[in-house]
Amino acid sequence: MPTSPKALLDSYGLQPKKSLGQNFMHDPKALQKIVASAGLQPGDIVVEVGSGTGALTAQLAAAARQVFAIEIDQRFQDLLEERFDETDNVYLVFADILKTDIRALLGAQDYIVVANAPYYISSAILWHFLAAPAPPQRMLLTMQYEVAERIIGAGGAQNLLSIAVQYYGVVKIINRLGPAVFWPRPNIQSAVLHIEPHATPPVAVPSTEAFFRVVKAGFSQKRKQLKNALAGGLRLHPAAAKALLAAAAIAPQRRAETLTLEEWARLTRAADAEGAL
Repeated sequence: MPTSPKALLDSYGLQPKKSLGQNFMHDPKALQKIVASAGLQPGDIVVEVGSGTGALTAQLAAAARQVFAIEIDQRFQDLLEERFDETDNVYLVFADILKTDIRALLGAQDYIVVANAPYYISSAILWHFLAAPAPPQRMLLTMQYEVAERIIGAGGAQNLLSIAVQYYGVVKIINRLGPAVFWPRPNIQSAVLHIEPHATPPVAVPSTEAFFRVVKAGFSQKRKQLKNALAGGLRLHPAAAKALLAAAAIAPQRRAETLTLEEWARLTRAADAEGAL
């Protein structure tokens, strides 16, 4: 069986689909570093999102007890079934990860997520796993470098996704990937994001639901000053929104992107205390 993604796809009469954002990682060193960074033990279960041609799947299978390789593109079924026909610990699932119930698939078993998925659904994948009733032990997700920087809050500017990821886990960029490690070559730099979920939320809030209601309200009109965004998002009188910010010791002229995780928590506690939720 050919090893390069182009030769492999040619042998099955397949072409990458731009609509699915298909860029296949083929560089052995990049693949090995992802597997090493996952910290896999022989008894671990891995959920791989976007198995593609199976290059990463094969290395994960060599390091873990079981790999559930989830691929949305059913055109790859023959290729992947033939490649892993004699690999007993790889289970192929042809489905949309965003519509897949991981607990129904794995039961109560712990799992680790490794994903080289289409970049246009990176944010959705993060929400799908981190907000799940039973999140993974850790996640490694390949994504556009600029998006990864925003998620870790590089430069001090936050957004809804960066606050969400920081609420759910410890996040860092562990590797930067150039276009040459993929085929077809993308016109962007990529990064591998590593997330270790918290056992409990790192900030004190009345509930996760209350926290995200406040954060979403703050980012609902991110170009506006926070007092105005909160008033609109929480349906408050502007004076009431200003009072909440004062109670949380946050200047009303600030914008949502400047608030830290702890400041959002203080604001949530203030909103809860005042019955604004």
